[in-house]
Amino acid sequence: MTVAGAEPGTPAPEPEDVDAPGTDDPEDDAENIALRMERLILGAERQYTPFQAARAAGVPMDLASRFWRAMGFPDIGQARVLTEADVLALRRLAGLVEAGLLSESMAIQVARSTGQTTARLADWQIDSFLEGLTEPPEPGMTRTEVAYPLVELLLPELEEFLIYVWRRQLAAATGRVVQAQDDDEMVDRRLAVGFADLVGFTRLTRRLEEEQLGELVEAFETTAADLVAAQGGRLIKTLGDEVLFAADDAGMAAGIGLRLVETLGDDPMMPELRVGIAFGTVTTRMGDVFGNTVNLASRLTSIAPKDMVLVDGAMRDELTSAGLAPQSEKAADAGGGRAAAYRFALQPLYQRPVRGLGIIEPWLLTRRG
Repeated sequence: MTVAGAEPGTPAPEPEDVDAPGTDDPEDDAENIALRMERLILGAERQYTPFQAARAAGVPMDLASRFWRAMGFPDIGQARVLTEADVLALRRLAGLVEAGLLSESMAIQVARSTGQTTARLADWQIDSFLEGLTEPPEPGMTRTEVAYPLVELLLPELEEFLIYVWRRQLAAATGRVVQAQDDDEMVDRRLAVGFADLVGFTRLTRRLEEEQLGELVEAFETTAADLVAAQGGRLIKTLGDEVLFAADDAGMAAGIGLRLVETLGDDPMMPELRVGIAFGTVTTRMGDVFGNTVNLASRLTSIAPKDMVLVDGAMRDELTSAGLAPQSEKAADAGGGRAAAYRFALQPLYQRPVRGLGIIEPWLLTRRG
């Protein structure tokens, strides 16, 4: 497990061995402040080795090690660096397994998904949030000395906000699951899945300064996340120059794809965008999506024209059956006043073979009127 003030796998000094503040050695002072910061955040003193923590929690050492690694922490040997909170966390996970509420493999997945999500959140908060707020106000002060009182003030507020957002997201996810038509649909669901990809990103990495590139990626991810959420979709993950999103119905996904192209296309600093959307059965695991539908959406994105949205035949069928797009422009013209009710237009492109997916027929998606 990663420990403040110690390299992974290296025993760290015990709290009682740390010099008091104000020593002549700057490295000792920095280490002391780091330990104080750790105590503040964890709310407990180091007192257990991994073996002692596992024994205190009543958990086999091999299972405790698997939990810790799943949460993203490296091995630390038998350094006395774990706290009562670590013992309690082990006891809780093991208790869920013993009660039959979770299988052992599921408990490992819970640890891994929680660790991966919160690790990214913590890195973002330190790199982008705290870094901008901890500029030393006076010469001679270190960033760490400024950070301590700031963390002391922010920690309880951020903790409460994290729990609030998690509960909100849990409620939304639970609602989607209970609306599933059968048990199989809870895992293998029919969704619209889309990728949005910045064109020429590799060339940009060679032309822009690192800071400029970081600002561009942040602007892209932030704009995409806001637009996907506002339209009712879910942002699955961001990959720097690409975002993956999902929606429960085709109309919602089509609106997201077009809105992304329209909004980012209005930004002169943003490269062109390509979007590909496919509809079909998707396997969901740990907040991610997998399957041929996801692969097809990715391939559609790679062949989409700049600032355009391509969809597959299944997505086209969903849009037409829902009355959101006409079967053809000829049918729309023959429909008289009904044509005004169509939100989208679909133009067939040439069929083409796609490795691993056979022959596909992409459709160009646009807005009507």
